Amino acid sequence: MHIVSGLDQLRRLWRHAAWSDVLMLEALQMATRAPDEAVREYLHVVGAEEVWLARIERRPSRAAVWPTMSLHEVSALGESVRDGYHRLLADMEPDALDEPIRYTNSAGQEFTTAVGDILLHVALHGQYHRGKINLLLRQAGEGPAPVDFISFVRGVPAATHRSGAGAGAASGSLAPLGAGEVARP
Repeated sequence: MHIVSGLDQLRRLWRHAAWSDVLMLEALQMATRAPDEAVREYLHVVGAEEVWLARIERRPSRAAVWPTMSLHEVSALGESVRDGYHRLLADMEPDALDEPIRYTNSAGQEFTTAVGDILLHVALHGQYHRGKINLLLRQAGEGPAPVDFISFVRGVPAATHRSGAGAGAASGSLAPLGAGEVARP
């Protein structure tokens, strides 16, 4: 039996988050008319990822937590943010997860939070908002992005509730992963 360390599990969650961000962007770009609220939610996912990365790296953020920009603009930011998290996690030692990060939130409150808790929060936060985006896409008659973690692990979309239903708008980027393989968007 292979035991996965906390750091390795966070790396896996972040590979999933990066993969999901790419699929979600593709779904929004492929939509006949992506709902404005779905686009706003996606911008928030990338904006929040950037804000938290900037806090960890102790630098000014390049975007607001609720940025206003086009899908084209957020695509470039998202690529840079994904690369930033990849670099951060690739070189990280397990002890770094406990490193305290002091920051001021968007409401002006000061906090200190461990790097590991921030990384877990941002990965889970993004998945919450991706679920909202998929709901908004479905309500608009558009195909959702298959961003479930199990889809990432298996490399195929999860089952749908409709027999014979398609995988969603952005299913072309799925590839099977072995237990030790690394996914990079």
